[in-house]
Amino acid sequence: MEKIVLREEFIKLGQAIKAAGFVGSGVEAKIVIQNGEVTVNGSVETQRGKKLYDGDVVSFNGQELKIVK
Repeated sequence: MEKIVLREEFIKLGQAIKAAGFVGSGVEAKIVIQNGEVTVNGSVETQRGKKLYDGDVVSFNGQELKIVK
């Protein structure tokens, strides 16, 4: 499981999956999120601007990412 350490209070979903290397660009992040391929804490999330906080878990294409403070 990948981890992203928050520098601020939150990180946006599109930024998080790009930073984790799950996608290669912001455009790709937008597409996979809008297509319903990404889940946050087990629920499909279609807003790339969704704010992620400490403890949130993102899943995409068999990979998981945990947000930590």
